[in-house]
This record gives sequence, structure tokens and C-alpha cells, in this order.
Amino acid sequence: MRDLPKVELHLHLEGAAPPSFVRGLAAEKKEDLSGIFSESGAYAYDGFVDFLRVYEAATSVIRTPEDYGRLVTTVLEELASQGVIYAETFVSPDFFGGGDLAAWREYLAAMEEASARAETRDGIILKGIVTPIRHFGPERAKAPAICAAETAGEWIVGLGMGGNEAVGKPGDFAWAFDCAREAGLRLTCHAGEFGGPESVRAAIEDLGVERIGHGVRAIEDLALVDDLAERGIVLEVCPGSNVALGLYPDWRAHPIEKLREREVKVTISTDDPPFFHTTMTHEYERLADAFGWDVADFAALNRVAAEAAFCDAGTRDKILKRLEAADV
Repeated sequence: MRDLPKVELHLHLEGAAPPSFVRGLAAEKKEDLSGIFSESGAYAYDGFVDFLRVYEAATSVIRTPEDYGRLVTTVLEELASQGVIYAETFVSPDFFGGGDLAAWREYLAAMEEASARAETRDGIILKGIVTPIRHFGPERAKAPAICAAETAGEWIVGLGMGGNEAVGKPGDFAWAFDCAREAGLRLTCHAGEFGGPESVRAAIEDLGVERIGHGVRAIEDLALVDDLAERGIVLEVCPGSNVALGLYPDWRAHPIEKLREREVKVTISTDDPPFFHTTMTHEYERLADAFGWDVADFAALNRVAAEAAFCDAGTRDKILKRLEAADV
């Protein structure tokens, strides 16, 4: 499973920072973040809202363009060790540069340079999806959307939205998504995680997205499930995250198999892997144990992910050829 070529579409850059990386930065900056770690050194939180608190605390020490370049290097080394050949990562100008376009360009350059080095070294390709933070509100979402629109191109390929689904409605953020769409960016949105199936429908109808981050609670509305299948909407499913945060009691109870059986396009990702004690290899192994999936199943899922990727056609062809070569 580790050596199987993998495509990951739902990965938060800051959420992929290993605890050791964050502790190292905190030590360099002489800041005390001991309250967000367990005795074993792992991230420690209680429930989703506390997870957001710990996440933002960890992110607070990742400040400079150099920090973000180092983070990209660290994350891509880990992904490459798990067989990932292509990944898309959520990046939030709110966390660096405060939505200022000039500052954002500096951070973006550092991330692009680190990505290019990793591609040369390990063959892994990374693209970025700019992500306003939902619980910061729709007005604050405008600056990240402008940053995305002004730097759309080779590396920035989409706009998404993360954060607390209990805050506001998807339609409140229509300006940000329209701005990104007009710039030619592809669109995704977190929904159907802690929000019910109605949040998935609203993201599709009010924001016009072609992918949904998580989306698993669509299973509670089979008419919606059939609509997802008919429209070809792709779900960026993160089973380990869903189990860790208590959406489902265990892997066998996760609805990814039922969604797939009803011909919904599903993909597999890790979300915030060190927070949930997971890797792409671990996700594959647990899904194989839970549902009896084999290498052919995962190869098919990776083809779905490659087709759903927001990259340009040339990059997609490159990914598909590497997947096909592994199937031979």
C-alpha cells in the first residue's frame, strides 16, 4: 500500500505540520505552545471546536515566507514517503500576510520554490487551493479571494473554504467564489462534515462548486446522493479524520463504501494527518481492512482523483501516465 502511487486532493498545509516542526519553530521564536501537546508530544484537543483552537495556535508560529517554504519541504518529504505523486493543499492568506496581496506574493513565491525543489528531488507535484476561513466571516473572505484571483495560474489552481460549518451559510460567501470563478479558478468547499446534507446541497447550488470537501453526510439524504452521482460532483473524503473527530464510531461505519456503491465519485485524503495520527498509507490499509478493497480498487480511486484534480491538462496527463504505469 505504501508504494502504490497516490493522489491526494484534501490536505491543509498548516494541518500537515508535524508536531516536531511546530515545536521547533516555537523554540526558535521563544514561544510556549506546550498547552497544545500531549505528554507524548502529539497534538492534544477535545472535539472539533478545540481542534480548531489547537490548529490555529500551532499555525501562529508559522509566520514568515521562509517558515512556509520549510513547511512545504517537510510536508512533501512525508507525502513522497507515502507514495503520493500529486497533491493539492489548502493555503490560507488569513494565516500569513493577513490577506495583503503584496505580502501574499512573497509567501507564495517561497511555497512555489519549495514545491519545485521537491518535484525535482522526489517527483511529487503540489498545487495550492486558496482557502478563506468560514468562521472569520464573508467580509474577511474577500481578501483571500482577491489574493487567489490575482495569483491564479501554474501553482494556485482553485478556491475552497474551510473552518467551522456552523457559522453562516455557503451563499454568504458567494462574492468570494464568484471572484475566483471569474479568474478561472476551480472551486471546492467544505460541507457535509459537521453540517448535514443540506450544507452539501447549499454549497453546490449557491457556490457552484465541482468538488466537496468531506461531503460524507450526504449519505443521510439518498436523493442528494443520487444527485451527486448524476452531476459527477467529487467528494474529497477523509475517513481517518471523520473517525478521529467522532463523526463515525469506527472505519466500518464510515459511509464511503455506500457512497461508492451508489456511483458517487469519491477520493481519499488525510485532511490534517498528524492531528489524526494518519498517513495516506494508513488510510488505504484501514479501508482495505474495513471493506476488503484491493489494489485495483485503490487504483480506480486514484484515477478518479487524478481526473478531478484542478491542475492543467498537461500535469493531469503526467499523473495518469504514472498511475497507468503502476497498473501494468
